[in-house]
Amino acid sequence: MKRMKHVVLVVLDGAGAGYQPDADKYGDVGANTLGHVIEQEHPEIPNLTEMGLLKTIGMHPEDEDDPIGCYGTMLERAAGKDTTTGHWELAGLTLEKPFPTYPNGFPQEVIDEFERETGMGTIGNCVASGTEIIERLGPEHIRTGKLIVYTSADSVFQIAAHEAIVPPTELWHICRIARRILKGEHSVGRVIARPFIGNPGAFVRTGNRRDFSVDPVGKTMLDVIKGDGMDVLGVGKIEDIFNHRGLTQSNHAAGNEACTDAIIEYMKKEHWRGLLFANLVDTDMLYGHRNDVPGFARALEAFDRRLPEILKLLGDDGMLIITADHGCDPAYPTTDHTRERVPLLVWGLGLEEGVDLGERATFADVSATVLEALGCRQRLDGTSFYKTIALDAN
Repeated sequence: MKRMKHVVLVVLDGAGAGYQPDADKYGDVGANTLGHVIEQEHPEIPNLTEMGLLKTIGMHPEDEDDPIGCYGTMLERAAGKDTTTGHWELAGLTLEKPFPTYPNGFPQEVIDEFERETGMGTIGNCVASGTEIIERLGPEHIRTGKLIVYTSADSVFQIAAHEAIVPPTELWHICRIARRILKGEHSVGRVIARPFIGNPGAFVRTGNRRDFSVDPVGKTMLDVIKGDGMDVLGVGKIEDIFNHRGLTQSNHAAGNEACTDAIIEYMKKEHWRGLLFANLVDTDMLYGHRNDVPGFARALEAFDRRLPEILKLLGDDGMLIITADHGCDPAYPTTDHTRERVPLLVWGLGLEEGVDLGERATFADVSATVLEALGCRQRLDGTSFYKTIALDAN
């Protein structure tokens, strides 16, 4: 069976494909990120449609041709609905125990140690939307110099600071201190730097965000592929999510347009072999969390316009996988992530067309498929569907 020279894995952050059977445990029954965005805004996404995106959410018109891509959905097996858990499961590392969350803010002993270690005071320490809390507490932060600390429904310790008060490099150092403190029972999935600029009433978060993830608790497909001597190229916040582990190169581009440019530049390089793993964050960060349905639709359209550039560069020995890491339904009455299945779209010149991959039991089927496609010796969690779609497999 022919192996692939390279696999491009693109995560459309937060682009869920309908609530999971266990969504009642998360308060997310009825969430359907892609379904609601497409139903309300009707975005022009012909290339994603041709790959099978509408099939994954049951909205493919009966009078249109069947997709040329292979398509399906995947359920998240690990508990949670956060970025780290989702990406790790995609990479073959399924968490048995969820990361801790703090619906009532962080314990006072955590805040006390953080203030002692950084030498700075804090305000906030609550669950909040990132844009709302900087508008509410930004003026006090500027006046006092105290750091804005907050969390969400996810396992995150977020620190917001105005760049004129705390420069980004200093804020990143502060986050590293927090990462060192938050261990054991308080080992949150991510510590996130949230720098912003502007004046009261018009604060704007900047592209100097950084995520400081806990180190993966087991081996991922990135480790396996790198260990087999192949390239593992990260784009966007992939390096943060995996704490820089298992990568041979990384481009920490900010925003979907810059990340798509980085994907294409990597693909143009000659002689690379292995995995290109990219996260496109705008759908989640800019639109899902802000309940901006039109913005989410525009982000889908923008990626769709660039998709042919990626397909053209795949060659006859490349495979593209497009998926998501969780839901973030901008039409749902919350600004948090939503517990949803995710779309699974696969295309390559050496693959069958239009194969219905069904509903996979775990995101980790992506890892199993990528490792088999690249001819890696080791397997992790999940079940590969590569033999189902490879042209010469039957």
